[in-house]
Amino acid sequence: MKQYFLLILLIILYTQCRHDKNEDLEAPHNHRIIVSTDIGGTDFDDYQSMAHLLLYADTFDIEGIISSPFGDGRKAHILEAIDAYEVDYHKLKTYSKEYPAADSLRKIVKQGAIDTPGPIGYSSPTEGSNWIIECAKRDDPRPLHVLVWGGIEDLAQALHDAPDILPKLHVFFIGGPNKKWSVNAYQYIVENHPDLWFIESNATYRGWFVGGNQTGQWSNTEFVNTYIKGFGALGHYFFSKGPVMKMGDTPSLMRLFHGNPDDPAQPSWGGQYVRAWDRPHKVFNRITTENDSIEQFGVLELLLPYTDVVSDPYATMNIDRPIQAQVQNDTIRFLFSPKGPLNYKYNITSNIPSINTLSGSITSYPPPASNKLHPSSLYPNWWTDDPSPEFLEDGHIGIKTLNCWREDFLKDFAERMSRCAHLSDNH
Repeated sequence: MKQYFLLILLIILYTQCRHDKNEDLEAPHNHRIIVSTDIGGTDFDDYQSMAHLLLYADTFDIEGIISSPFGDGRKAHILEAIDAYEVDYHKLKTYSKEYPAADSLRKIVKQGAIDTPGPIGYSSPTEGSNWIIECAKRDDPRPLHVLVWGGIEDLAQALHDAPDILPKLHVFFIGGPNKKWSVNAYQYIVENHPDLWFIESNATYRGWFVGGNQTGQWSNTEFVNTYIKGFGALGHYFFSKGPVMKMGDTPSLMRLFHGNPDDPAQPSWGGQYVRAWDRPHKVFNRITTENDSIEQFGVLELLLPYTDVVSDPYATMNIDRPIQAQVQNDTIRFLFSPKGPLNYKYNITSNIPSINTLSGSITSYPPPASNKLHPSSLYPNWWTDDPSPEFLEDGHIGIKTLNCWREDFLKDFAERMSRCAHLSDNH
């Protein structure tokens, strides 16, 4: 009897990842998408995800590619990827006439916000934020999928400038470290646009390169050596930017390719998600200590009053990165989002004497599994990582809902990559 129940349990767990390819996971093509990417910034994975996006460009209506940098990333880095695509274009067209011409892609590349807006979360319109608005207002019944691979500032700016576009948007945010860098814009969206259709993937996205079958040709290194390196200009571009596969932003795209775009709770190549609980947010009116805690990926708001008379007051919170304060009358305000379950120590430098040199710490803990039992009524269309222990791996929640598909999505990627081989090759 025990063996029978064990067999049933294994079947249930297996079918969570293995659905009939001719049913649930055959999503229609030609979704409208805008990609917002920090390519050229702090991580090489956006280069790889951009190459992948261009290989699948025949199956989506790409309406915009926005540079949303951390660091030195600019739209020139997007154009570099399109240059590689143009070299392979004549080969790709032999497989599908739907591949867009390189010049048509160049026309929709836009520069987004370069500077942080500060704790208020928005600043001035950018080429990128204006383009989101323009695309969202087109007369098209389909939703506009905004795939945020980097900073979320341009989306926040677009929602601030044209809140009427909200019902048209379906957003997939690769959070985690990006949320850390974009915490001000993120919190602005949480507080002012809670009805937004939003997937917040803080950890699940890591299933593209963490866990699953990592043996032989499926390892992150051998897959690149076997199926990417030497395959056309895009293969060279991919390999030259990073010889080990990462592609942490690609799940946002592949959820649309293989999955149910309208239901994030269903299996997909971008993972499965649960209705979000109340967005973790704690406000302290004092310096915190290691006994104070906040949920991993949550938002710490530190409000410190002062009475000093100072001309042009400023303050910086030095935590795992320097965070500039927003000065509000006689209070300075910092926002911080911890990407790991750690104890974070910080100190403050300021021209305000009573605040300068203050130091403290905050402890971050993993999201409890019970969170999924309490979907928030405040965020009816918000989804996030499944914290159930059976989907946990390497300390990352939710990633087993994605890496269980590893062989499937890599086989498909390899087939796509072979399109860039010389026409006379027999790869």
